[in-house]
Amino acid sequence: MNRRALGIAIVVAILGMFLMLLYQQRFEEEASGGERVTVLQVIKQVDRGSAITDEALAPRKIPIAYLEERAVKETEKNKILGLTVANTVRAQQTLLWTDLVSGTEERKDLSQLVIPGYRGVTIRVSRDDPSVSLLQPGDYVDVIAILSATAQAEDKTATVLMQKILVLANGESTSVLHHEEGKKDQIGSESITLSLTVPEAQVLALAAEKGRLTVVVRPPGDSQINSFPEKKSKDFFEKGFVPVRGGGPTGPVNISPENK
Repeated sequence: MNRRALGIAIVVAILGMFLMLLYQQRFEEEASGGERVTVLQVIKQVDRGSAITDEALAPRKIPIAYLEERAVKETEKNKILGLTVANTVRAQQTLLWTDLVSGTEERKDLSQLVIPGYRGVTIRVSRDDPSVSLLQPGDYVDVIAILSATAQAEDKTATVLMQKILVLANGESTSVLHHEEGKKDQIGSESITLSLTVPEAQVLALAAEKGRLTVVVRPPGDSQINSFPEKKSKDFFEKGFVPVRGGGPTGPVNISPENK
């Protein structure tokens, strides 16, 4: 009887240890972002207009929680070899489907660019803003809304609505190649099309109804999301107002050893 009880106790102990290890493994996996997905990473810079080669790519495992929906997975490698990149992809960056265009492609239908779960939303922008005409499909932007509760200029508020939003089209240009060809005849676009979820599109529609929208371009590879306070027009007229940026250098800085 004692041997039987001892055997049962040993089996229960082993089973308990197994379950504990299984739970610990699952907990560590969830804490680190979930299961790993293998995507393609660029290990050697690929300039815009160049073809993707096997030597420029390497597999990289990342947690599914941090997986970019547009990332090219390792299992899709054969589909993208030989395709042209629409934007320069720097080393150590994850390759995205939006970085690529077909070598013979000059224009894409907008519906083909919309990722499942997202919508292509067109917003009106100022034709007098020269930076808008420089936007290319595949760029990422932040969207700022300039809203006003009354007709007085002092009541206007600038709010950062969204960050890291993909540009699907600039005017009628839906690919970089087509955009470059039409840039000579294009003084300034009146609209850009963004990739948004339905809730984001609702927010944008309300903001456009209440005020004016503008976009600012993000640098390549910048995925940081920050929290910015609202800025009000009346702040400029208050005593003691100081600019956000300090008085330091605003351009490239020489960081050679002599200047350290």
